[in-house]
Amino acid sequence: MAVNTAFAGRSYAPTEAYQVGREHVRAFAAAVLADHPAHHDVAAARALGHPDVVAPPTYAVVIAQLAEAQLVQDPEAGIDFSRVVHADERFVHHRPIHAGDELVTTLHVDSITERAGLAMVTTRCEIAAADGEPVATVVSTLAVRGESS
Repeated sequence: MAVNTAFAGRSYAPTEAYQVGREHVRAFAAAVLADHPAHHDVAAARALGHPDVVAPPTYAVVIAQLAEAQLVQDPEAGIDFSRVVHADERFVHHRPIHAGDELVTTLHVDSITERAGLAMVTTRCEIAAADGEPVATVVSTLAVRGESS
């Protein structure tokens, strides 16, 4: 099944709140070699004016991918994840992500284009605090290889 280009322009309802955990932030920071003390030590983060440990900027992808699963796992979308190559990812941060945040994400399918046996799927995840305060925007482009590729 080919990627369903009719999904371009679709938006999904906001996800359930994602609770950012302190230990998860620390583990993610260690995995990406982010060694700034504010990622690991509450006192260091608070000394910089943060309420708790601060997630590295790329942590937003963890939350965005949970929202993107709504599209990828929809059988009508026609996305075979075994044929997906991550093509691009961009972040716009409106404020840092902290341990203790409860974040909701609204997924938008901005475009789906087909070229040379590839479907290029661009999504935008608007991540916000539970009260609606914007936190981050994550724009991802996935290249989905056609079945003959």
